[in-house]
Formats: sequence, structure tokens, C-alpha cells
Amino acid sequence: MDGYQGLTALVESAWEELNSSDAGRRDLCLDVVSDVLETGRLTQNDVERVVERLTTVALSGESYTVRESALHAVCTASTHYELPYRVVEPLAAGADGFEPLLLAYVLAVLGCTHDQAALPIVERFLHHPHPEVRGEASEAVTELHWHRESAHDTTA
Repeated sequence: MDGYQGLTALVESAWEELNSSDAGRRDLCLDVVSDVLETGRLTQNDVERVVERLTTVALSGESYTVRESALHAVCTASTHYELPYRVVEPLAAGADGFEPLLLAYVLAVLGCTHDQAALPIVERFLHHPHPEVRGEASEAVTELHWHRESAHDTTA
């Protein structure tokens, strides 16, 4: 088994273990997935499938800790891979339902997509009552504007 196959086997094992009834064990499984994403060695298709699954967990009725671990893993993916907006769009659609700390993760991920479709969602949180959320929304807006301007400069 080569390194890539070993990484995908770790992810598959984590998904199987995620079905465990113990929330602490599910949390550890998501940490393993995050560690694999951090290597930057998965294919784009594999990453998108993993992030779709993580998004489902983040939007589930799971414990706060499990949902936080899923969103942390999505953030890890967004720093090592280019995530298309369509993959994380369910997070945008469910943004209003997240607790402030979890919402900060969502806003960071949306900013990393560099997709202008995320801008109206992110801008809604610029006046959120929690300073962490406002700060993350501001950073995401800056990232989205910067990317739009740099994309415009390269086409000019």
C-alpha cells in the first residue's frame, strides 16, 4: 500500500468508526480525517467527497464537539485545497443555525472559496452581536473582495 492508499484507508476507517455510538470516539475519528487533510496529498475529488461528508456532520444534530471537529476539518481542507463553493454551500445555507464559534469556522471556509456567491452570506454577519463572528466575517469579506480584485486585474 503506497502513501496515498494509506491516507485514503485512514479516511475510510474513520468514516466506519464515525458510526460508533460514542461521541468522544466520533470526535477522534474526525480529528484523523483532519490530519489526513492537513497532508495536502489527497486528490481534489477525494477532498470534495470528504468535505461533503464533513459538511453533513457539521449540519447534523450531533454534539457540539463533533460538529466543531467536522468544521475544523473543513477549515483544514480549505487551507490546503481550493474548495469550490458548491461543496460548502450547505454550510452557507445553514449559517444562521450555528453557534457563534461554529459560525466563525463557516465564515472562514466561505471566504476561502474565493467565490463571489459567498459574499452576501458573509456580509450578513458583519454586524453580528459576537465580536469573533464579526471579525471572521470581516476577514472573509476582505478575502472575497481581494480575490475579486486580483481576478479582475489578471483579466485586464
